[in-house]
Amino acid sequence: MRILVGAAGLAVMGFGASLLLGLPHATDVLLWLAAAVVLHDGLIAPLVLLVGRTGVARAPAVRTALIVSGALTAVALPVLLRPGPRPNSSVLPLDYPRNWLTALAVIALTAAVAHRVGRWRAKRRGASLTNP
Repeated sequence: MRILVGAAGLAVMGFGASLLLGLPHATDVLLWLAAAVVLHDGLIAPLVLLVGRTGVARAPAVRTALIVSGALTAVALPVLLRPGPRPNSSVLPLDYPRNWLTALAVIALTAAVAHRVGRWRAKRRGASLTNP
């Protein structure tokens, strides 16, 4: 099964690479992809590991929120860092920094609720084990 999934992944990657060949700015796309790998492997993953190692994020919900927030930030960086006004206002018409912060707030709230529910369940399970 793993070989089949790996072959399917390679086929999709080959298809994506063939689409890149027809782009006029393929080097920009490749540069962005390389920067995403460097950002993930050089910054996001070590930070998540460091936070997990220090014990700040022992809860799975908190670790998950950190990973999702890092990935969301990596994907949002191109529109967040786009400088100044755009000549064509329809290209990036939304308030991306506000939407990014809203998404981060929703992730944090979801993690807090999941953490609280997990603690409540563990407490309840412990109470039911001690009181048959």
